[in-house]
Amino acid sequence: MPQGTAPVRFRTAGRLVVGRNLLLNLFEALLDPMVLVLSLWIVSVLILERLDPADVILSLVVFSLTYPGSTRLNVSPWRAIRDIVVGWLTIFGLLMAFGYASGYLRYFDSDALLTWFWVAPASQVGAHFFLRWVAPAVHGRAKRAVVAGMNEQGIALAQGLREDAYSNIQLVGFFDDRSHDRLDHRDEFPLLGKLGDLPGFVKKNRIDLIYLSLPMTTQQRILSILDGLRDTTASIYFVPDTFVTDLIQGRMGTVSGIPVVAVCETPFTGVNGIVKRASDIILSLLILALISPLLLLIALAIKLSSPGPVIFRQRRYGLDGRDIVVYKFRTMSVMEDGDSIKQAEKGDPRITRLGAFLRAKSLDELPQFFNVIQGRMSIVGPRPHAVAHNELYRKSIKGYMLRHKVRPGITGWAQVNGYRGETESLDKMRGRVDHDLDYLRNWSLRLDLHIIAKTVLVMFRDERAW
Repeated sequence: MPQGTAPVRFRTAGRLVVGRNLLLNLFEALLDPMVLVLSLWIVSVLILERLDPADVILSLVVFSLTYPGSTRLNVSPWRAIRDIVVGWLTIFGLLMAFGYASGYLRYFDSDALLTWFWVAPASQVGAHFFLRWVAPAVHGRAKRAVVAGMNEQGIALAQGLREDAYSNIQLVGFFDDRSHDRLDHRDEFPLLGKLGDLPGFVKKNRIDLIYLSLPMTTQQRILSILDGLRDTTASIYFVPDTFVTDLIQGRMGTVSGIPVVAVCETPFTGVNGIVKRASDIILSLLILALISPLLLLIALAIKLSSPGPVIFRQRRYGLDGRDIVVYKFRTMSVMEDGDSIKQAEKGDPRITRLGAFLRAKSLDELPQFFNVIQGRMSIVGPRPHAVAHNELYRKSIKGYMLRHKVRPGITGWAQVNGYRGETESLDKMRGRVDHDLDYLRNWSLRLDLHIIAKTVLVMFRDERAW
């Protein structure tokens, strides 16, 4: 159930874990794709006594869909097994559906595919637990670290290192100029001294890493600390204050040779944009081909059950906040669109009997696959709200309009985490926006496939959208 404004705990696939040995990061990134490819090759050779060109092409597709692999070392064993099985069922199901729709499935041996279906996840589970076993040996010598600045982002870094059982960084403590009784976490982590004591401590205690968690406004103090650390061999890192400026796809870049830092950017730039749009078109065409009989049945049922058009068109905000027209199956006896719209509520008399069923199963959203083909929407992304609701919430929720850095989606990270249907309180809408922004920060094609698979499960067991 939504919990108001509680911080979102978001795990995503394919992110390097800071504090891990680089070799361990590489192993995690390659583990899933390599195991899936090797299991396919071994099954083909054992059953068919050869490796066909079709198997090589399939292995390239699988590798591209699964690289980089998920980071599962810090999750419980049962959670790791569940994630592996769900992820594999999603990928295998999509491959089979595409193979059937395109006719390429006939190039593969059915016995080999059936064997690979159970060998692949079993191999992934075995490889994952083998990595857990050998991970401590991969680390080598632990690196000693200190943090300059016992503030919010410094404490968050320290807590993250402490919770990561496979981190090769040993946090020695903090340096801060404030008195001990003014620090919120003074009993949680040791305070080693003032900032001026940092260079001498580093030299005497063989410190390998220094994290500067200081406000960027304290430029002179930072320069003074850096000057004092020139006579050491420690590596130095800045910890940006992302609590002051919430980064969306933050990264370094250059403009005409001048370094710049992206504070708020769409994840769909360059190759990512091509991958996102291509996957939207391919999956939408495939899904529309599969559900076309269902679309006709729903349209006929709407026409026979209540007067009015089958399709409801409503203005929504799309990419960059521009107006778009979104299609839905009509679920109400009215066709409201304008500057003042009452949000649907449970037991709303405007909702028809058939419309209540369509809403509960999200079947009213199916015509939006045509919006995806048109380029107005994406399969996965922040759900679009009516223009009237946008104008209301953009004034009340900080960062609300950032969700329009991408095309709106038929489904999204918020919807598969309990934020479907009516948002009867500002806290629930804020929770939905928090999840949308986390999606922007952590997008990957693998995440999109995970959300699509989870949406199918939510449709048949969640009754909160009516």
